[in-house]
Amino acid sequence: MQYFLTGTCLNHMKNYEVTFIVDSVLSGDDIKATAQAYVEFLKKEGCNIVHIDEMGLRQLAYPINKRTTGVYYCIEFEAPTGALIADLELQMRRDERLLRFLTVKLDKYGVKYNKDKREGRIGKKKKKDEAAQETAAPAPKARAAKKAAEPAAAVAEAKTEEE
Repeated sequence: MQYFLTGTCLNHMKNYEVTFIVDSVLSGDDIKATAQAYVEFLKKEGCNIVHIDEMGLRQLAYPINKRTTGVYYCIEFEAPTGALIADLELQMRRDERLLRFLTVKLDKYGVKYNKDKREGRIGKKKKKDEAAQETAAPAPKARAAKKAAEPAAAVAEAKTEEE
């Protein structure tokens, strides 16, 4: 489907994000091959891969197939139509290497959020602000230790004067 706006042709693509958990018992090469297989499937279907986020090994909230950890992957992509989602999910359901998966259609706010997160506008500023606050004002424990040290120093000075 194409839209014509002010004389230019825009190809209207739908944005999706698929997150899946690969079994952590597999070898490192098998884990990467599993993720790459889905990337290749999406490319073959005519999708544009926007971003691949390998989140790494994480603890699961609850055991799945007697596993407590899994390797998380998130693939953000643009698809010409949503028809391929059914095929993608069917392939994922049949794949025994995957523990769980979730496909989400992104609206314009989700796309903007992901873009801002990749560019460091979201998430990293908070850490910088916290670091600035720590250098500006000493931590409460440090203040308490300083107050405790003041009377001790005064007592030590008084003892030296008495001697």
